[in-house]
Amino acid sequence: MEQKPFDVAIIGGGPIGIACGLEAKKKGLSYVIFEKGPIVNSLFNYPVNMQFFSSSEKLEIDHIPFISKEAKPKRDEALEYYRRIVTNNDLNMHLFEKVLHTEKEGNTFKIKTDKARYMAQNIVVATGFYDLPNLLNVPGEELPKVSHYYKDPHFYAGQKVAVVGASNSAVDAALECWRKGAKVDLVIRGKEVGQRVKYWVRPDIINRIEEGSITAHYNTTIKEVKENELLLNTPKGEQVLSNDFVLALTGYTPNFDFLEQMGIAFSHDEKKRPVYDPDTMETNVAGIFLAGVICGGMETHKWFIENSRVHAKRIMEHLHTHRSLKAS
Repeated sequence: MEQKPFDVAIIGGGPIGIACGLEAKKKGLSYVIFEKGPIVNSLFNYPVNMQFFSSSEKLEIDHIPFISKEAKPKRDEALEYYRRIVTNNDLNMHLFEKVLHTEKEGNTFKIKTDKARYMAQNIVVATGFYDLPNLLNVPGEELPKVSHYYKDPHFYAGQKVAVVGASNSAVDAALECWRKGAKVDLVIRGKEVGQRVKYWVRPDIINRIEEGSITAHYNTTIKEVKENELLLNTPKGEQVLSNDFVLALTGYTPNFDFLEQMGIAFSHDEKKRPVYDPDTMETNVAGIFLAGVICGGMETHKWFIENSRVHAKRIMEHLHTHRSLKAS
C-alpha cells in the first residue's frame, strides 16, 4: 500500500524547523521534520561556551517560556530548551536522517533521504547556513591543523593558534583560547574588529589587543598554511608566523546547490537571495516554502531566530487556509 503524502515535509530540525512543526501540528496538518543530526544540530555544533547575542525571550518559540540563568542564555541552556519542546510535544522528527533529493511530480513532492523515501504535498526548507564554511582557498588549507569550526578552548592550551576572522565566532574563540593558555594571533582582513561583535565582548578583545595579550594582524590575509608556520600577506609585505593550529572562522554559506536542485530562483546579485513571497514564504516553485536564515542568501546576518519565528505561522496559516479552500 502506497504511503499517503504528508501535508508538509520540513527540512531542518533547528529552532525554526521546530517552530514550523509546532504550527503544523496546531493546524491539524500531517507533517514530518527531517534533521540530519541531533535535535537542533547547528546549535549542538556551536562552541561549548557560546553565549547568544539575543536574550532568552527572543529565542522563545510558540510562546513557550525560556528561562535562563543570565539575560543572554548559553548553548547548553538552548539545547535543553529546544530538546524539551520536541520531546514534550512529541513532534514527528526524524533525527540523523539527511534529505538527499526532492522531485516534484504533479502536485506532490517525492523526497529521498539517506534512509527512506517519502511523499509530501508541500516542503518547508529551514536548513540555515552552518554547514558550508567560507574557505580561505589557500595552499595548505587541507592540513589537519586547520579547522573551520571551533568547539572547546582546552584543546588549544599551550599552543600557537591563529584565529582568522573579526566576527563574534572568531573573537569568542580568540579570547577563550588565550584564557586557556594559548598564544593567539588574530588575523583580520579589515582594519578593525567587526562592529557587529557582541557589545559586551568587543571592548574585551580590543583591550587584550592593546595590552599585547593577543596579537592582531589588521589588513592581513593568509597566503599559505604550512606544518609549523603561516605565510601572511600584510601591509608591510610577507610575514612568517610560527603556528600550531589555525581556526578559520570566516563565516558560512547556505547550501545553494540544494536549493537550485529544487528549482528555487535567486536574485541576480552577489547577495544571492532566494526568491519567495514575504507574506506566505512560498518560493517560485509552488509548494516549496522557506523559513529562517536561509531566506537571506549570502546576507547570513539578516535573519535570526528572533525575527524569523514568524515564518512558521505565515507558512502554516497559508497551508491551512489553502487546504480548507480545496476541501470546500
